[in-house]
Amino acid sequence: MNITPRFNIHNINDFENNGQVRNLIIIVRADPIICGHSTEARNLAEAAKDAGYENVHIVSYPLDVLEKSSLPLKPLDSIQPYTRGIQVDRPNPIGGYKVLDGRLSYAISGHIVDLLHRFSGKTAIMDLYLVPHGQMALNAVQSFEQTGVFKDIVTIAEAVGSDITNVVKNAVHENRFGAAQLVLSNYLQHDIPVAVSEYTKELILEAGNQVDAALGTNFERRLAEKVGISYPAINTIDYTSLDERSEEIDAVLEKRGLDRDEYVLFLSRIAPAKGVDDLIHAYKASDLYQKKKLVICGTGPALESMKELAGADDSIIFYNDISDKEKGPLMNACYTYALPSKPHPEFVETFGIAIAEKMLAGGLGVVVTTRTGGIPEATGGNCLEHEAGDVEGLTQQLNVVSVMSESERAELASRAQNFALRFDKGQVLANLTRLTMAQEAA
Repeated sequence: MNITPRFNIHNINDFENNGQVRNLIIIVRADPIICGHSTEARNLAEAAKDAGYENVHIVSYPLDVLEKSSLPLKPLDSIQPYTRGIQVDRPNPIGGYKVLDGRLSYAISGHIVDLLHRFSGKTAIMDLYLVPHGQMALNAVQSFEQTGVFKDIVTIAEAVGSDITNVVKNAVHENRFGAAQLVLSNYLQHDIPVAVSEYTKELILEAGNQVDAALGTNFERRLAEKVGISYPAINTIDYTSLDERSEEIDAVLEKRGLDRDEYVLFLSRIAPAKGVDDLIHAYKASDLYQKKKLVICGTGPALESMKELAGADDSIIFYNDISDKEKGPLMNACYTYALPSKPHPEFVETFGIAIAEKMLAGGLGVVVTTRTGGIPEATGGNCLEHEAGDVEGLTQQLNVVSVMSESERAELASRAQNFALRFDKGQVLANLTRLTMAQEAA
């Protein structure tokens, strides 16, 4: 089972900024889906434009398909426009009602084929979420191999966590090892397979080990040798410049009826694994209760149950319509930011993009969180921590924040911001280039 990439890289220097034509295609669940990796795709696309890439396309799903899904979505009028030169493509399904499944997969793969026919020079195709985007990418690339048409292509697969914690884990749990093998094989067929954190890679290796034990394969060894790490890309300047944009922050606070340094902030997807229930209980038991408001921003499957848990308490405010432009100012002006993530069968925090964004946003608000999954890689320890699911521990940390001096909070927030600069979109793209070069050298 020695699977090799369909297309090898022929001139790695083409990926450096040397004036040659270059192209990037990203396959992802893009806006308006509320997902950190949707934002990551935007940031990588912008980094590619900054680096001089000729054509940059984000390929995603039709809006009507998203509206019929159960995925949390942003209001369409709240989405920031993409940088000029970045094209967002939403190909319509191929085939009629007799085609029970795969209509979107064929449409997206076919659209990538069309783009490749148009492009000159080296093209990178990157898929975020292996299932089903990895199959879409390789189907497009392999079609050229079958026709004899040569294209200089490198494929990059980013496993974001739910590929493993959801699809592969469930397949293994149900003894459907063939499905797990399909995902892992597809992953390894890419020229550059990467994971969004060391923790995610550990999950991948564990899944490989389980499939090997059942089928006599050697996935774990090959995954260990080939999978690299690529942390999510963040447009850091959007956040680090906030301290110089006080009027913008004031406008957002006025719109939302909030005051600087007067609220505890949760801003993320509202799902069981995010620990909003723990935060509500801990806040009510803490010394901050009724002294600072608790502002819960986001939407998701647990939104209504969390509103019921909060009841009519006017110290707890929910906003489910926060725009991308409001996110940074709210993070900058908060008293503290809390994301008490905890492991859940359907999701484990494999990095913590929102936490890194808050760290970059500066201000005086420190981060309170857990060591779940890949969160420690996002924080570098520059936060206050409690055991996941431990409401009393979370309460204690909120109380710690309440007695910290302004200078102590500022010092911790500054350390956090400096640490999170490593997740800048330009550095992440450069790291992917280095991984590409290392693959060729091997």
